[in-house]
Amino acid sequence: MAKRKIVEIDQGKCDGCGLCVPSCAEGAIQVIAGKARLVSDVYCDGLGACLGECPQGAIAIVEREAEVFDQQAAHRHVATMARPPARAGEQPAALPVSAPMPGGCPGSMARTLPVDLLQAGPSAPQGPAGQGPPDEEPSALGNWPLQLHLVPPTAPYLQNADLLLVADCVPFALADFHRRFLRGRPVVIGCPKLDDGEAYVAKLVSILTLSSIRSLTVVHMEVPCCQGLVRIAQTALAATAAAVPLEDVTISIRGKVLNGPLRRSAKRA
Repeated sequence: MAKRKIVEIDQGKCDGCGLCVPSCAEGAIQVIAGKARLVSDVYCDGLGACLGECPQGAIAIVEREAEVFDQQAAHRHVATMARPPARAGEQPAALPVSAPMPGGCPGSMARTLPVDLLQAGPSAPQGPAGQGPPDEEPSALGNWPLQLHLVPPTAPYLQNADLLLVADCVPFALADFHRRFLRGRPVVIGCPKLDDGEAYVAKLVSILTLSSIRSLTVVHMEVPCCQGLVRIAQTALAATAAAVPLEDVTISIRGKVLNGPLRRSAKRA
């Protein structure tokens, strides 16, 4: 047990509408006997993704003694909820990789994006070799979700990866972000000014502890507050004593790479 932030549901305000349930990717909230309830402290990460979904304002984040959040236990819990029950004498059915998870938000499901899903659809005008319209660059995005709060530390795409930690604004300022940095790398995003820095540090510590990250590259804007993303990465690395190389890349508001390494493809361009 430890004192930490965790979800609290006011049973007097809750009307059992269930709108909060899909927003909890860990399946920590279920409607039981007509009321939304926290089924186990272990499944609640305390980040409050469910807060904005309650029309009655019945959900709050409080600080109290609670069991430590267990990401792996939450994953097993959600997988159990999604797996159809076995008939007598049968083995439990395996959970399909793309199956939606009851009690969890489908948009938060960890997935590796194969290249063939990133090309233009069959109805679009095709360029050479069926690669999409001539003026359309294929996306280099290879993982989902992107927001650091939502990324499972044990996601397959994090194993032995060169991870990008990117400020939210970077892809809007840097026109060829996909070509210069994203291709072949999983990416997580965040805003050090608006989001919870301590929660980001904790999530990065989990990722560095549970995944074999080979390198970490932080790409941020030139504005002073954005430098906080580098400090978050440095703090997480120091907490784990992980021997992971850290690279710091700064992007100007006008979309120029001010310092740090360029991808090889960009150097050749």
